[in-house]
Amino acid sequence: MRIWFGALALLVSFDLLAAIPATPVMTVYKFNGPMDVPYYDADRFAAAGTAAGRAGTLVQGTSVIPCLMIRDGEPLTDRDGTPYVGFEVVVDPRSATPASTEVFKRAVAERKELQVRNHHCPASVRNVINVRELYALEKAPFFDPPRSGRRNGSTGGTSELDRIVRAFHDSNECASVNARLTRRRQALERAWEDFSARRSDLGSPTTLARAKHLDYAMRTALYEGHLGRGCNAYGACERNIVVLSIRNRAVGQCQSKQGCTFPGDFQGVSSAPSQYNIWDEYLTQISGLTACYLRPDLADRDNYAKLQAMYAQTVPDAEQILYGGDSGLRAVFPGNSLSDLTTTRHYYHAPAMGQCFPNHDRVEYMTGAVARKGGDFALIANTRIEVGDKSGSGYAFKEFLVTQEPDRDVVRVQDNYPGFLVDARKVSLKRPDYCPPYGIPGGCRSAGTGRYRKVPNWLGSGDPVELHCRIADRGETCKGSGAMRSVSVGGTCDKEMRPVARVP
Repeated sequence: MRIWFGALALLVSFDLLAAIPATPVMTVYKFNGPMDVPYYDADRFAAAGTAAGRAGTLVQGTSVIPCLMIRDGEPLTDRDGTPYVGFEVVVDPRSATPASTEVFKRAVAERKELQVRNHHCPASVRNVINVRELYALEKAPFFDPPRSGRRNGSTGGTSELDRIVRAFHDSNECASVNARLTRRRQALERAWEDFSARRSDLGSPTTLARAKHLDYAMRTALYEGHLGRGCNAYGACERNIVVLSIRNRAVGQCQSKQGCTFPGDFQGVSSAPSQYNIWDEYLTQISGLTACYLRPDLADRDNYAKLQAMYAQTVPDAEQILYGGDSGLRAVFPGNSLSDLTTTRHYYHAPAMGQCFPNHDRVEYMTGAVARKGGDFALIANTRIEVGDKSGSGYAFKEFLVTQEPDRDVVRVQDNYPGFLVDARKVSLKRPDYCPPYGIPGGCRSAGTGRYRKVPNWLGSGDPVELHCRIADRGETCKGSGAMRSVSVGGTCDKEMRPVARVP
């Protein structure tokens, strides 16, 4: 692998007042998109566009350093002004190893520190890719640590299904899932098949299948919920609601569009990327979703210890939700009507929804555009800008930078590209669609308006429900005393999570 960003550092010898930020490390990513994404020979693209045929492919999750390919004094774009950018690969998931994690982190850090005159490609770059396939994502490739060699002979567990799940996590089959970076969702399915065939001593085929479904539901509940809440009562109740949504999509209403192939298919429902997007190809590469996080030899590592504690806190309730029938639902969610419980298949997580800024004028998201300053060109991609005055065929602009805090979005406007004009074809000046404070309806009392969120079209078609849990609260660190606490999640005005029943 050859990385040229170090060579670009030579360009910082010019007047620093003319410097602009270097292009960031970007990642090939399209949610639930095709695995292979085409790229093109730059010279052939300049002559015939994409009709020239692909020169090769990059897979989802490939990290690259983009640049603008200049031909006859102009960057290569399509007729609408979308740049087709040159690139150099940082990490190719097809050949990635655990060492790739540090390669990625180092490249991200170095690019953040680098100032350059423009974003033109070096002469060594020969191929281009549509910039709309790239996003500035800073999550590094994830691999489980190697085994320590310590095997205590018992993986623990409080029930038969729990013990089987823990045995799977401590198995060679589970370890094989994360040996490679790609296709981990498919690898996890194969690993469970192989484990169940080998470990028939642990239970009947039905019991092993139930353990597998429980494992999938728990993985989804942990990563769909707020990991930062740890073992506090709200976070644990939130995980129970995720499991409830999985249960109700597989029991009573089994729809193929929601990943269900047969009644009780909790695995299919919980791992359908279209429904729980954490199972997307790229996201499984950078998270511990498919990891063997219950391995006993990882219990002394803080991040794994916390995951293990969160799992242990929730798994008894998850078993009741999935396999305990109506009485199990009533036990986990005391004080709620059975009708509300069995028809809750959806929830709205406002902090994770699309950001919008109705109180800021002329803010636009740039998927990919060229900015010009004389003979210098800059790539403005996967970022928001505040649009200024028009001049000729471009607009002055400043970067609109957003930091997401727990209860608000913090905005900074910075003139990082002084004198550059962004291509007017990429500026619409449209007002944002409906985007209420915190994603909740008007009339709700809230502490200010720290963030605004887009609202899905199905949200108003069901009934918002407030679900009640009684949880042994161990706090965000998962080290608390475990005092029993009643907590409620949802209702019309909850700014964090809003379960919705009876969505058609």
